[in-house]
Amino acid sequence: MTWASRLSADLADLVLPSACAGCAAERVELRYGTCEACVAELEALRPFPTVPDPPPPGMPRCVAVGGYGGPLRGALLAYKERQRHRLAWPLGALLASAVVEAAVRAGGHRGVPLTLVPVPSTASAARARGGDHMARLSAQAVRRLRAGGWQAEAVRVLQALPRPDSALLTVAERATAAENSLRIRRTRIRISRRRPTIGGTLLVVDDIVTTGATLAAVTSRLREADMQVAGACVLAATQRRAGRGPTPGEPASASVSTSKVPGSVPRTRGDGRASAG
Repeated sequence: MTWASRLSADLADLVLPSACAGCAAERVELRYGTCEACVAELEALRPFPTVPDPPPPGMPRCVAVGGYGGPLRGALLAYKERQRHRLAWPLGALLASAVVEAAVRAGGHRGVPLTLVPVPSTASAARARGGDHMARLSAQAVRRLRAGGWQAEAVRVLQALPRPDSALLTVAERATAAENSLRIRRTRIRISRRRPTIGGTLLVVDDIVTTGATLAAVTSRLREADMQVAGACVLAATQRRAGRGPTPGEPASASVSTSKVPGSVPRTRGDGRASAG
């Protein structure tokens, strides 16, 4: 961070004081909305492969930065639901680390063009959140990747149409609703179906993976347009408690184990909002 940007961040915190996005601590020095302890915990995260249990058909290989808990969960919620958009910078940097891990696992490297396709927000969600949150995060990730020598770009080739509340759907219904809500924009990108690393590496990026329905649906739509998906990257992977009862409004058939994540993290999303991911 440059001296000027650091000063700007400090002044913003003085004018618009707020608690730490990661742990909710008050009256502490903040850097882009998080305290020093949360920054250290976020910087200690290392990307890892994750897969929903059971994985939906068409689910691409996925890499997550961390489990959906602690400062990562707090920062994501503050960024998405409370419009603390300054968090896009550190969250975008974390997303970039997952992108690098996924690209390398897919056979990519700095000499191979890297294309990120963010999972789109619906128009209503974008209005409520002050813009498309994944488009903003992808742009920040691309800046970090380019600074590290990667030939990266983010391409918004998908449009999300309104769809039913996923909290009221079964796992199978979520997958169908996710795929039916996606449309390919007129812009097209072509990546070889057989040898993706020759023309470039294409990765789908999202904030959270739960059942994998959204990532599978996006992958299916892109492949229909002859775009080969090499993998997916997310900031956080959730995991539900096996054998728990359904939450209010959730069908019993939706109470299943989801993404496998290392370590001890909260087993539910915990913010009262459903995740179709």
